[in-house]
Amino acid sequence: MISVTIIDDHPLVRDGIRGWCARADPPIEVVAEFADPEEFFDAESAPTTTAIVLDLQFPGRPLDLSVVARLSAEDRRVVVYSHRTDPDTVLDCLERGAAAYLSKEEGGDRLVEALHAAVTDQPYHSPTMAKAMHSGRAAIRPKLSEREREVLLIWFQTESKVMVAQQMYLSVKTVDTHLARIRTKYAAVGRPAPTKAALVARAIKDGLVTADEL
Repeated sequence: MISVTIIDDHPLVRDGIRGWCARADPPIEVVAEFADPEEFFDAESAPTTTAIVLDLQFPGRPLDLSVVARLSAEDRRVVVYSHRTDPDTVLDCLERGAAAYLSKEEGGDRLVEALHAAVTDQPYHSPTMAKAMHSGRAAIRPKLSEREREVLLIWFQTESKVMVAQQMYLSVKTVDTHLARIRTKYAAVGRPAPTKAALVARAIKDGLVTADEL
């Protein structure tokens, strides 16, 4: 069963998400709810769930997308669920590791779909994401972390994700997570790379790896 933590300051929104999750097929379990990201980070024992539904704006706080990066760095699948739909914010969240980005106008069915896609490392494009991907930033190179670049290079140099995991002392699941985020970042700038060959071509063209390194 998929389990979810909700971080949103609106009780009605949390109630709505909880209801959509309960009616999902199969059902999605809402394990915990927080009205502010700091409540989540300050919790003595942060709930272990397969995904987090995250709002971006909270009373008395400026917009802070570092929360997305912080959660993603902990290998949590983050689905942003926000009223903001401007392309820069959407792409910035995806570049910081969000698995998906939905507008609160998109409703429960799409949120459930996004949660299922996030926990199975499947690509998901909401209408909000699709619009952002066709914005003026569509031609830019995605910003990969040094860790992501390292995973990508070793994956290119070896035969399997298992070998990457062994060489980097990571779990295969963590390797999968890094590769899924890299693909999401490429999709976010309008340059999807669904296969290994496509990723190689993109990475060489963008200067992330060189032919000699391969």
